Amino acid sequence: MTSHVLSLLVEDKPGLLTRVAGLFARRGFNIESLAVGPSEIVGLSRITILVDVEGVPLEQVTKQLNKLINVIKIVELDAAQSVQRDHLLIKVKVDNTTRSQVLEAVTLFRARVVDVSTDAVVIEVTGGSGKTQALLRVLEPYGIREIAQSGLLAIGRGSKSITERVFKN
Repeated sequence: MTSHVLSLLVEDKPGLLTRVAGLFARRGFNIESLAVGPSEIVGLSRITILVDVEGVPLEQVTKQLNKLINVIKIVELDAAQSVQRDHLLIKVKVDNTTRSQVLEAVTLFRARVVDVSTDAVVIEVTGGSGKTQALLRVLEPYGIREIAQSGLLAIGRGSKSITERVFKN
């Protein structure tokens, strides 16, 4: 199986996310990552989906997604032609002897500490999945207490936009 990143431009309507996710579920595909947020056009949202599937079944799901009345546009984003980032908050157990080592790792990975208490720090990291997974491996020996991860965010490189030529004035 191969990973595919789909970027959907959709009308911001109740229940649409459920219908989109349902199409993948009915095909037996596991959505690895899902991120939803407003787009640059009022009333439209962008859904970014990371899914592991083979090529032909993905084409079938894409065709079905296009049939949904509230789906405006679907683009598959190639890793080389897009910017893709993960965003994580990581709570790590620390004490007086490990605090400096954890802070050194944070600096090394260009992450940042967003909360400090006597026995834990909360770290924010943004980057490609390789970077975020490497930081998790480095922090694991200190004791990861919690992880909160957003869905993958992705956008095409260059001046082209998914909303380009969607609405002509």
